[in-house]
Amino acid sequence: MANGAESPTTLAERALARSNQNQSRNTYLWQDASWTRSEAARVEATSRGTGGEFGDGRGPLWGLPVSVKDLFDLAGSPTSCGVHFYRDLKGIAVRDSWLVERLRRSGAVIAGKTHLHPLAYGITGENPEFGDCLQPRDPATLTGGSSSGAAASVQEGSAVFAIGTDTGGSVRAPAALCGLAGYRASIGYGDWRGGAHLAESFDTMGFLFRNLEDAPLLGGFFVPDEPAAARPYTRFAVVDDAFLHDCDPRIVACLHTTARDLESLGLRANWIDTSWWADAFDILAPIQAWEAARIHAGHFEQIETSIRERLEWGASIGPAEIAALRQRHQAFRVRMDELLAEHQLLLLPATPLTRLDAGADQTSTRPRILRYTAPFSLAGVPVVTVPCTAGGMQLAAARGFDQPLLNLAARLGSSLKPGAPTRAT
Repeated sequence: MANGAESPTTLAERALARSNQNQSRNTYLWQDASWTRSEAARVEATSRGTGGEFGDGRGPLWGLPVSVKDLFDLAGSPTSCGVHFYRDLKGIAVRDSWLVERLRRSGAVIAGKTHLHPLAYGITGENPEFGDCLQPRDPATLTGGSSSGAAASVQEGSAVFAIGTDTGGSVRAPAALCGLAGYRASIGYGDWRGGAHLAESFDTMGFLFRNLEDAPLLGGFFVPDEPAAARPYTRFAVVDDAFLHDCDPRIVACLHTTARDLESLGLRANWIDTSWWADAFDILAPIQAWEAARIHAGHFEQIETSIRERLEWGASIGPAEIAALRQRHQAFRVRMDELLAEHQLLLLPATPLTRLDAGADQTSTRPRILRYTAPFSLAGVPVVTVPCTAGGMQLAAARGFDQPLLNLAARLGSSLKPGAPTRAT
């Protein structure tokens, strides 16, 4: 687009043509083609300047089709939070959320609002009201969730970048399961005005996208004034094999490959014992349920059974129990901070599974995946999902060091593209 070979309007038309290409035809829960076309025309009419990433004075998202998880208000559209009840209760939004405002100011062209696990309270992308979200490239496979439509939109090519949210792994898991890159921002980054929380202690915003080399372009979106701290990474820690006892062997092999790839960039690896992470899910799950229950109080009967049972459990947690859980959370977070201060970066798989079969019993999937993702959720740290031939890897840094992490991800991505030194398999 910087050299005129493409335009926002042509990209918008291509995005609309590629929309809802999964077999379930539910990548998007709301879409208005005429509105997207008018947005593309508005963006295209903005004057060209000088400077910036591409020499045209425009930001990195200018003109690009972007999808938005249906948790964020967009004026003139409903916000469902993945359930019919909230879509109908809230009606049509009268103003944009902070996130949508920021996207529109950046020149991004919103292709629509995407599918999600009900209330963003799940990891599979199953939804009994809007249908389960299937991968566009494999109709027998779920996308994962809760940012299910976000993953599908990038995979089908209707969005270049997709806005997701991540509480317990909802960017990281679908990115890994769909062969995509992901970025979960530090806790507290972005403004949730006009967005629907699940559990405020853990909710973060993020992106799903295809190419790790694009990662640095996203760093300033949620916090434009992040300090440009020079943090040359020299070392990282990798979980030892004891943690990986339930992990697909192909994913374990990719973990070792990614560690070697980071070593090829000059970083030193250390393999660490993380047995103390065993409590992570048992800390996160009840706090998450307690906070979600307060948000959705009075509406439990409107929510599908498995999530309603979690909400009822959360409502049953008393003051003394939640206070004790918060103390455990704080202690875990301090210990994670110390671990990152020592090792700078942490590497482990995003999921122990390579795929989620559509129609299969996924009862055990959530605790199994969250054993891998919950430690970083409790720590509130930024995480990049590195796509691999089997699954994906989480690469995490200390809170507030999103941009250095994204820069390293781009270096890693650049080293793996065709023409770079051969990657081990």
